[in-house]
Amino acid sequence: MAPTEATGGNARHSGRRSASDAAAASPSSPAPVEAESIDSASTGTSSMDAGAIDTASIDIEAASPRATVSVQLPAAPIHDIPEDEEAVAIDDVAVQPDSLGSGEVTTRSVTLAVATPVVDDAPVRARRFGQGTPETAALLTSERLLDGARGSRTPPEGFWQKLLFDATGKRVHIGDSARAAARKELDERIRKRFVGEARFVPVLTRKGGVGKTTVTALLGMALADARDDRIIAIDANPDRGTLSERIGQRTDRTVRDVVREADAIRGYTEFSTMVARDETRLDVLASDTDPHLSEAFNAEDYETVAELASRYYSLVLTDCGTGIVHSVMSATLRRADTIVIVSGSSVDEARLASETLSWLEQNGFEDLVSNAIVALNTATQGSHMVNLGEIESHFKSRVREIVRIPYDPQLAAGAAISFKDLKPVTRHAARTLAALVVEGMPTTRPTFSRSTQSERPQ
Repeated sequence: MAPTEATGGNARHSGRRSASDAAAASPSSPAPVEAESIDSASTGTSSMDAGAIDTASIDIEAASPRATVSVQLPAAPIHDIPEDEEAVAIDDVAVQPDSLGSGEVTTRSVTLAVATPVVDDAPVRARRFGQGTPETAALLTSERLLDGARGSRTPPEGFWQKLLFDATGKRVHIGDSARAAARKELDERIRKRFVGEARFVPVLTRKGGVGKTTVTALLGMALADARDDRIIAIDANPDRGTLSERIGQRTDRTVRDVVREADAIRGYTEFSTMVARDETRLDVLASDTDPHLSEAFNAEDYETVAELASRYYSLVLTDCGTGIVHSVMSATLRRADTIVIVSGSSVDEARLASETLSWLEQNGFEDLVSNAIVALNTATQGSHMVNLGEIESHFKSRVREIVRIPYDPQLAAGAAISFKDLKPVTRHAARTLAALVVEGMPTTRPTFSRSTQSERPQ
């Protein structure tokens, strides 16, 4: 197809330029843009008229060294500055160094008002504390916080419980056996915390030979073995008591030495030289060994000893000796928080123990009677012939609790007691007695001075 010339030096092409036309072009000028011819074969049409091709949109300026394409872009959006941004915006003004030294620098202050969001934390508190009750620090146990940490979990007690724990790589912890759980629960009862001055527990009866000194030693050992604070047992028997002989360690110091050297005792270090300590950490203060001086230990002497003991011990047990009308008894009962009455298992021993309760009620100690614990010693003579259930039924109508102390060969020997070598049933009885005694005492109590001890409320 032959090219068609147009005025103004522009050419409109409807076909491919020949090789001679391309050679005729000026060598210094770039080759003109070629417009590809549309082959009828490529369009799938048998023939196509030249006039059917619209070439008006293809303009090439022959005199121009290059083709120019104009593209019109959409208008840029206008950015509306929010009021909060405009308030803190810094003016785009060039800084003039010459004006910095003139002292006429103008500054502009901007006040920023930041609103504090109001957050309702009631749902958070409810979720954190469950029903709205805050958790205590005691609930942050190792078992709870270290759950799942390898090697940090305490193995359970019990053969099958520990076997499963070890077989599963310390992942399955089903808890302690029933026996171990009961023992730990009893430990927690014995370990009750006290606030304020020391608590006093007299152990008494009207009849000798029923095991009062033995019960005092068992009670003190059970308390000292389970608790972390200091426990002391004072032998206040005016008739040459034997409490110090029921523990392994002996000492030559007695209550008489404490009374004599009271002014020189400034701390626990000095006081500890007066006592003997058992393997359970029970401290025992012995009574006078000289029978000619036994009556010299009176109520005033007991007050001196009790006042010093209350400074360094949390629990003070007192072996009151035989009888209840001697001079020390009144001072002992004035300080008492709860009492332990020891009864044998024979008819006359049970009757005398009940009469002890009657004497206390008649002399103004009704509260101590209702809060008392009866330790029923079943190792005395005649226990196999007496209905112990009837004895317990009688005392349950008068006191808070009754604990049976079973027969144990070590106790029957009358020698020093090794708490760990007692029969399990004997240790359990002593620990049960200790738990019941602790539960009967107030948790908090104000500190009384020595001058107001006689006015201490019952």
